[in-house]
Amino acid sequence: MGDDDPFAKHLNSVAKYVASRSMTEASWQNTTVLNGDVVAQVRAIKDKEGATISMLGSSDLAQTLMAHDLVDEYSIAVHPLVLGSGKRLFRDSEQLRKLELVDSTPTTTGVLLNTYRPAL
Repeated sequence: MGDDDPFAKHLNSVAKYVASRSMTEASWQNTTVLNGDVVAQVRAIKDKEGATISMLGSSDLAQTLMAHDLVDEYSIAVHPLVLGSGKRLFRDSEQLRKLELVDSTPTTTGVLLNTYRPAL
């Protein structure tokens, strides 16, 4: 995908952060590698950016961010299928986390696009 694709053009132009235990540098433009104390680094990004930060991928990173109250909103797509196993997004935790549904949109294929925020 080149810059003639609107999605690629957007991704190429925005700041990106990669949390990694092994990478020290990234070749993709506007990309910063986060090593060490990722929680402190994400807090600092949230404090200075003032814009929406989206996280794609890592369930391990998601667990870390949730444990430190660094997730402001959850976008969860519920697909109409049942799997017998796999990685859980919400793992066992001693801390109860209540969420408030703020939006739900069904698609023509039966997928529900749900948006939740931590309930106060």
